[in-house]
Parts: sequence; structure tokens; C-alpha cells
Amino acid sequence: MKHYFKKLLTLALALRMILTVFNGCGAKESSVTTVKIGIVGDLVEPWNIVNGKLENEGTRIEVVEFSDYVTPNKALVDGEIDLNAFQHYAYLNNEIKENGYDITVIGDTILGPMRIYSDSCAFLENLSNGDKVAIPNDVTNGGRALKLLETAGLIQVDKAAGYTPAVEDIAANPLSLAIVEVDASTIPSLLPDVSIGVINNNYAFDANLDPSTALFEEEADLGGNNPYINVIAARTTDAGNEIYKKVVDAYHSDEVAKVLIDTYGGVYIPAWDYTYGSDRK
Repeated sequence: MKHYFKKLLTLALALRMILTVFNGCGAKESSVTTVKIGIVGDLVEPWNIVNGKLENEGTRIEVVEFSDYVTPNKALVDGEIDLNAFQHYAYLNNEIKENGYDITVIGDTILGPMRIYSDSCAFLENLSNGDKVAIPNDVTNGGRALKLLETAGLIQVDKAAGYTPAVEDIAANPLSLAIVEVDASTIPSLLPDVSIGVINNNYAFDANLDPSTALFEEEADLGGNNPYINVIAARTTDAGNEIYKKVVDAYHSDEVAKVLIDTYGGVYIPAWDYTYGSDRK
């Protein structure tokens, strides 16, 4: 009988140890903070670096990919994601104006110069009267595209329209170019059907378009007033979140700059002060 109770005691102690280990694992798992970040396009690699830098501090980055520019801000406001990193200042400012979103920039990320591509035209000088030009149909990127066409010498827009002119603000169009406004994500696939397309960098990269083949591109202005620098955005109530500040700091690292410069072939330019390579801004 004494032997029997000794076995019971041993089993009870073993069970207690198992439960202690199990509960300990549960406590460790619950201490991990997951930060969901919404992006558009194939820009996952920088976030893999950020995840690696923060995982030992109990923070895990979960990238949520969206296929359009409209959804990520609504998802942020609705609490479906914690941060997003897909848009530039101009786009965010317009989203706030149009939709009343309470969103705040907490850090800069990249500058992706917009470029003009073509499947059929080797030089802009070869464009003919009435040729079709595809541009994004959202206010800010459409306006940005028109300003790029103006810089390229193809059109002139009303100065009063600022950096977001609309098609109706075109003041001069010597070649009577037909401006076709479409969803930005579809322009690469439309290149066979138009003479030129003005394409955002993320969609150009997704479509394997080589930036060196572009007919024209924006000047890479990293000045503080450039409205096309991309950002990390948070709900305004979370702008001071210490974990989110660490996310921004981890992004603003030489490791991320290296990935952007080496992996994306010059498509994206880090928009913060970095020391990697010879391209320090």
C-alpha cells in the first residue's frame, strides 16, 4: 500500500511539472505583440528585416497585403491592421480630406519615382497626334502623373491646380493626347493598348518592368517638402505607441536600406538618413 501511494505521489508531481511547463509556454506566447502592417505591392523584404530586428524584443511583424490603394486606410481606421505603409503624403492628405480619416504619419519610408513606360514607343519624341496615355484614376496619383507629363514637355497644366491637377486642368496639349484614366494597378497590363503609361513604382516592380527602360522619370527629390515620399501611418490615437516607434526605428536602419537598394534595383530610394553604401542622402 505504501508503495502504491508513493507511485501516486510521483505521478502527481510529474503532472504538476507538465502543467507548469505548459502554462509557462503559454505565458511566453502571450507576451509576443503582433503588429499588423498593411502594404500594397511586393515590398515584403524590408518588413522581414524589421521582423528579425524586433522578434527578440517580443514584437512580431505580420504583413497584410492589399491589391489596391483604397482599402488599407479603411482597414487601418477599422482596426483590422495596426499600421500601413503604402502611400505618400499627398495620397494620405487627400484620403483624410475626402474621408475624414483620423490617421497620422509616424515615419518616412521610401521615395519611388513615378515613371513613363511604353511597349511601342522608343522615345517620347516619337509620339503622334491623338496617342493614348494611361494614368492612374485616383486624385493624387493622377495629378502626379499629369505633372510628370508636364515635366516631360508633353502637356501644360494650370498652375493654380498645385500638385494634384485633374485632366480638366490641362491648359495645353499640343499633340491632343488622349488621357485614359484607369486603376493604377492595371496600367502595366494596358501598355500593349496605349502609347505610353505613367506607372507607380510598386506596380511597375510587380510587373517586372525595368526602370532603366522607362522613357522618363521623376526627379528623386528627398527634400522635406516632397509630397510623394512614402510613409508609415497609424491611427492618430496610436501615434505615440512605443512599440510602433520601435517599428519605425527598425525600418530606419542600414539593413533595410541595403535591402531596398540591392534587392529592388534602384526602384525605391530610402527616404531617411542612412549610411549604407555610397548613396547616403
